[in-house]
Amino acid sequence: MSKKMDRRSFLGASAKLGVAGLVGAPMLASCGPKGDKMTPLRSPDEYYIPELPDKAIEGRELKVGLIGCGGRGSGAIVNLLNAADGIKVTALGDVFEDRLNGVREMLINDWKQEVPQESCFIGVDAYKQFIDSGVDMVIVPTPPVFRPTHFAYATEKGVHSFLEKPIAVDSKGYRTIMAASKQADAKGLSVVCGTQRHHQRPYVESFKKIQEGLIGEITGGNVYWNQGMLWYRERQKGWTDMEWTIRDWVNWTWLSGDHIVEQHVHNIDVFNWMIGCKHPLKARAVGSRQRRVTGDQYDNFSVDFEYENGIHLHSMCRQIDGTATKVSEAVHGTKGYWSSEDFAIRDLQGNIIWQFDQEAASAEFQQHDPYTLEHVDWVNHIRKGTAHNEAAECGMSTLCGVMGREAAYTGAEVDWDQISAAEMDLTPEKLELGPLDMAKYKVPVPGTGR
Repeated sequence: MSKKMDRRSFLGASAKLGVAGLVGAPMLASCGPKGDKMTPLRSPDEYYIPELPDKAIEGRELKVGLIGCGGRGSGAIVNLLNAADGIKVTALGDVFEDRLNGVREMLINDWKQEVPQESCFIGVDAYKQFIDSGVDMVIVPTPPVFRPTHFAYATEKGVHSFLEKPIAVDSKGYRTIMAASKQADAKGLSVVCGTQRHHQRPYVESFKKIQEGLIGEITGGNVYWNQGMLWYRERQKGWTDMEWTIRDWVNWTWLSGDHIVEQHVHNIDVFNWMIGCKHPLKARAVGSRQRRVTGDQYDNFSVDFEYENGIHLHSMCRQIDGTATKVSEAVHGTKGYWSSEDFAIRDLQGNIIWQFDQEAASAEFQQHDPYTLEHVDWVNHIRKGTAHNEAAECGMSTLCGVMGREAAYTGAEVDWDQISAAEMDLTPEKLELGPLDMAKYKVPVPGTGR
């Protein structure tokens, strides 16, 4: 029927069908490429589909605190304020006073909300006072090494959390996340993570089609985050080792996990999500440092993740100026394949058999920013009292990045049981704004035992 309907007729039919039409187009997606009936990978009650209205429901006032007032933190608090009415920012926390004051002034000027001085907390160890200040919700976009500790304490105190991805940098942090996630479930808390593709309309509808069986059984995939060099901070006069590395955090493995964890986790997470929240069994990888200016990290990785049933994921990420850019995911199956480059599913001959209809989505909704929609979903669960927790799933994808990083750093084959149980803790012994043993922070050389 897709060959008999022109574009305008299809759009008209989609608009009349509403959401079901725009995401499903039954005339296009009810059967596989040869008319055979689809076999779902999972039944709908086995996976989560978020409700994505333009704005969160009305309800009681919610007090929120932001710990980590850098660029992502300031963006996240704006996303939340755009996502819902009745949100009051009552606490701010950061290691550095200048970063905190920047967000404080923005809230006064743009949102007419003033956080009292006594509710502004400065220092590496100020997170307990911050969480104890009486917040209902906490946004945690601190450097990733701190996120497990902050999440664990917030959960202990019964506070709902938004955790920016990734949510750990090492095996110990992963185990902390998983333990706190179980505690959050027991307390009925809602935890949303910054893997925003889970709240991005074309990704969500693509996920549904794959679960319904449109590409058949999944056989493999390819994920990429290749771009130019990311930002860095030159060391300034008067900065201690600790202050410099925290201000330049995205370039230091102990703080960020390296860019395969900090950034590429998005793409790895998409594949894990699409195949049913599964993790790889093994990883083999190569990587190197070519042109990074500061820190101790690599600037490129290529990883072969091996899953059960012989499924392989090729993962590639790079941050080098002057190189080809590619940020996308593809999932391959026995009947076809899906790509995020055009949010289309094709049969094995390359014919499009389903595609997300952005025009129809734009007619149905006004809000399409996934960074805002993830907060819409978070607030809705809190106000409805229907707990929702993404921490374990994001924790799994985070450890996948750690697994790939360690395979590249060491040159060894790394398996899941090994990395999840490893005594790996990258946190310095003393979290003080003083000196560090900088000799420890060397670029890894594969085959040398790191």
